[in-house]
Amino acid sequence: MIPKIHKQGSNTYGLLNYLYGKGTKEEHVDPHLVASYDGLAPDPGRDGNVSLTALQQILDQPLHLLDDDQRPPRHVWHCSVRAAPGDRVLSDADWADIARRMVAATGIDPDDGAGCRWAAVRHADDHIHIIATLVREDGRRPDHHRSGRRAQDEARRIEASYDLHRVTPGDGTAPKRPTSAEQHKADRQGRERAAREELRTAVRQALAGATSEDEFFARLHATGLLVRQRLAPSGDLLGYNVALPDDRNQAGEPVYYAGSTLSADLSLPRIRERFTTTPAEAHQHTADHGTGSNGHKPSAPATARRSATHAAWVALRIFDQDGEGATAARITATGEILDALAMTSATDTRQQLKEAAWVFERARLSHTRAEHRHGQALRLAARELLYSGPARGRGEDGATTAMLIDTLFFLMLAAAHWHAHRRHAQQAQAARQAAAHLRTAYATTSEAPLALLREQGRQIIQPVRDWYALQVHMALPDVADSVMAEAGWPALVATMAQAEQAGHDPRTLLAEAADLRELDSASSTSDVLTWRLRRMADLPADATNPRHGQSTSNTPTPQTPRQPGTSRPRR
Repeated sequence: MIPKIHKQGSNTYGLLNYLYGKGTKEEHVDPHLVASYDGLAPDPGRDGNVSLTALQQILDQPLHLLDDDQRPPRHVWHCSVRAAPGDRVLSDADWADIARRMVAATGIDPDDGAGCRWAAVRHADDHIHIIATLVREDGRRPDHHRSGRRAQDEARRIEASYDLHRVTPGDGTAPKRPTSAEQHKADRQGRERAAREELRTAVRQALAGATSEDEFFARLHATGLLVRQRLAPSGDLLGYNVALPDDRNQAGEPVYYAGSTLSADLSLPRIRERFTTTPAEAHQHTADHGTGSNGHKPSAPATARRSATHAAWVALRIFDQDGEGATAARITATGEILDALAMTSATDTRQQLKEAAWVFERARLSHTRAEHRHGQALRLAARELLYSGPARGRGEDGATTAMLIDTLFFLMLAAAHWHAHRRHAQQAQAARQAAAHLRTAYATTSEAPLALLREQGRQIIQPVRDWYALQVHMALPDVADSVMAEAGWPALVATMAQAEQAGHDPRTLLAEAADLRELDSASSTSDVLTWRLRRMADLPADATNPRHGQSTSNTPTPQTPRQPGTSRPRR
């Protein structure tokens, strides 16, 4: 149940005309009265002999108890109450009860016999509008202070009474939801989401990793959106509006939305805050991963995914250090990596990644102002993902996608924990939902590379496997037994053997890999350790894709004896 207190107005007839009319973008369906202050108010929707003026005069009658100079200049109170997506369709009687509970809870019509006059109008299956005059029957003003908060509290009680979806309490930072008219229009046009939601996603994708306004607007134009820039008399850019080419109003004109109305963080001033790469960060990323924004050399998708995994790993290790603004920046930039990954991944994981990016949008928004300089490494990694081009679903592309998703999963959990600790309920829930989508995408893309590693691990003779088991017991005594009982244990054995062959100490790698939060949140600890060791030892994510002159025959087997140390058995 989602209540919203709208801005107070001064025109009772004008609001009634909207509620009973066709609507600004879509015809309202069967507008009619479901409840009123005394249960006797006339209904212009279903009684052809009743005019809107008659209902307006009844609602406004208490104004005449006051002298002209005593009447409030904005006397029209307006509250909409919407069912949550997925809730059952409520009856008129249900909505009437909900309306009465809302006006009582908000102080509009308390149980004292002298409340304000109000009426509740329904013109869609999923919501009602309540209109009231802010003068009581006794001529006094109602006590509706903090009516928005009081309406939210009552909504939680209504959800319990009617066994409806429990909406997570918000903090006022969520993007504006589509209106009923916008959603009906989207349904009629066969769109999966309303125009404002499609536009918000498109703008976020254009912003992912962008390093300048020019690049951002060039990407917007490249998507095919209609883009209109707002200029000051001096020629300075003040803002922008976007529209879908096929989203038109009744006059056939494009329906434009300002970036700030799509989401507060998509206003031009807020976007400009992201273009703050420090010279040191920009130089380091360029040195490691390519040239700057004026001459970016697209890397292979697998290389870009390894780079993004490294950036995500570093962000995870320092996630909540450097203050809340730094953490908020890392959460925002993690969302940009999700956007970029969803746009460049193979078809078998693309939908789940898109859903993860979509729900994680809510986790990016809070009252904590992001200090974006702390998220630049992640933003530059998102940029490289985009410029690397689409990835295949198999081979090194697919395996590095699994490696990146595995790391992003733990970033989602870290974000959920951070938000929950600060009582950001909606944001924490969004991060957990994103993690669930990533878990599904991971299961798809990790299946083939892990199956190969498991087979390689089974080929290693038992004494060598026992020695690696000893390393796990010494490095991770609390989880060693459960790790070795998992189906992924042979893959970890193969990875430890390959890492050792590349010159690394497995026990040291294991200790470092486990020295991170949320390891116990993984569905398979052995899989997590496998990917972390392969990244730390710079091993190919796909074991069939040798690099640096290696061949797959280097995987330890009974036929390839080797004795790297005196304390471990020969193969």
